[in-house]
Parts: sequence; C-alpha cells; structure tokens
Amino acid sequence: MYPAELVKPMRDDLASAGFEELHTVEAVENAIKKEGTTLVVVNSVCGCAAANARPAAKMSLQHAKKPDHAVTVFAGVDTDAVTAARNLMVPFPPSSPSMALFKDGELVHMIERHHIEGRPAEMISENLIQAYDEFC
Repeated sequence: MYPAELVKPMRDDLASAGFEELHTVEAVENAIKKEGTTLVVVNSVCGCAAANARPAAKMSLQHAKKPDHAVTVFAGVDTDAVTAARNLMVPFPPSSPSMALFKDGELVHMIERHHIEGRPAEMISENLIQAYDEFC
C-alpha cells in the first residue's frame, strides 16, 4: 500500500476532472452495472500514469460524445476495488495504468498499459474518443 499523502495529488488529478473514486468492491460493481457507458481508469503512481494516462483520460472527456459515467480505482491502494474492476476486464491481464469502457455492464473497449507507455496523451485520448464515438 502506498501512503495516502503520496497518492492524494494523483487521486485529486482525476477527481477534480469529475471522475468518481471507487474504494470498495460494492462501489465498483454498482458503477459498472449502471445503464449507459462507464469509463474506468485504473490509476497508478507510475510515470506513464502521470504523463500519459491521466492527461489522456481528462482530455477525452472534452469530446462532445463521452461516457455517461467516469470512475477510477487506484492500484496499490484500493486493492479490493482494483481486483473487482480487473475481474470485469477479463480476458485482459491486470495492468496499471489502464482504461476500460463499459456499456450497460459489458466491456466494449480496453486500453492496457502497453498501449499507454511511450505514447503521447493525445494519441491515447484519440483512441478513447474513437471508442466513445462508437459506443456512447
């Protein structure tokens, strides 16, 4: 587990952009089964989360078509919530950061860590926007 003071600015980065923080299994399950589309960001302390994933997720929500809900869990902190979210992302292996788009509780789009590392936030955001245009 990471110290709360270390992850607070990283949590706040997404929360200030309108992402709901999920801390429990129940919260994850309730968020995913909501009607409509839900973007789930598995947040992380790694550099690619700061430089690429979080900026891309926030950028993507500026698009006209966007998910009905945006939520986040934090790897290494919200262990049970992260496990619950990752279980809903099968068959994709656990990775953080990562992003998943659900529609009516079904996984419809996934961005794994290897799609995030080394790619600019704009490219990742465009990937999400293409998914929004198709599913939202």
